[in-house]
Amino acid sequence: MDEFDLKILNALQDDGRLTNNELADRIGLSASQCSRRRAALEETGVIESYHAVLAAEAIGLDVLVFIQVGLATHSPDSAQAFVKLIGDIEEVQEAFSLTGEADYLVKMAVPDLKTLSRLLGEVFLPHRSVAHVRSSVVLARVKQTTRLPLRYVLEARGAKGARRRASATRQRLAPKN
Repeated sequence: MDEFDLKILNALQDDGRLTNNELADRIGLSASQCSRRRAALEETGVIESYHAVLAAEAIGLDVLVFIQVGLATHSPDSAQAFVKLIGDIEEVQEAFSLTGEADYLVKMAVPDLKTLSRLLGEVFLPHRSVAHVRSSVVLARVKQTTRLPLRYVLEARGAKGARRRASATRQRLAPKN
């Protein structure tokens, strides 16, 4: 990955709908070069997908909640059952397996507290894999982004390059037998 790839990634994080011509104008490459590079970034999985980000409140999902879940038992079967449970709940946006007090952190968007109460009381708590839940309703979102910090790519590449240069220097300076 070089600086042009990083420019492409930055531009696409700003606007994933850019055409290859628009992308080429922004980063200073031809449209065909941008197309090849974008395709390579997609094929290698650096670019996972393109999608529209919807405003939850605009479609009536006014309550954002984070739920900490403790499993009843720490077994593969219990974990698989829980993952299947949340996979079938449309309101679940994201879920993470954690270290610490909670086993999972689940992010959900629901229309109101009544719906949240129903999901917790009728879906989560009765499930055989769930021992306890603790919910936190979001009062205000203070930051939201899907952007990833690309500066670390450059730093990692710089560190690898420095290691390669140091190794080459050591080899050049090493006594020959």
